[in-house]
Amino acid sequence: MKKSIDSRNSSETSSYLGIDFGQVKIGIAVADQETRMAFVLGIFKNDKNFWDKMKEICDQKNVEKIIIGISNSKMKSSNTQEQKKFGEETEKKIGVSVEFQEEMFTTKIAHMNLLEKGEKNISKIDDGEAARIILQSWLDK
Repeated sequence: MKKSIDSRNSSETSSYLGIDFGQVKIGIAVADQETRMAFVLGIFKNDKNFWDKMKEICDQKNVEKIIIGISNSKMKSSNTQEQKKFGEETEKKIGVSVEFQEEMFTTKIAHMNLLEKGEKNISKIDDGEAARIILQSWLDK
């Protein structure tokens, strides 16, 4: 009997998470090793509950690696240090390997993609799309 994709055990396939880090909101995208296609998983508040949610997601999705967007090295900003610190903290608290993916204009690209899809309230959902773009860029390397 053939298993449907929806009924398969999540532990059968490893996944990757993409993160668009922000002081207020954190966008998260996911891709599995088989399809190598990134999808928005959600947008989470950057608060004290974030790490518990992140650990739960990583366990459920059998996450092998976390990809965090980092500001382009030529355009260093105060965000770059915060992104690196967040990456170190993620690796320590979650126990999953972290890599950084240079990003440039991902939020602007996310806005354009969401406008094209006819989405409303774009500024509330752009972090998830930015995370998807970051992860897909890493997968496509």
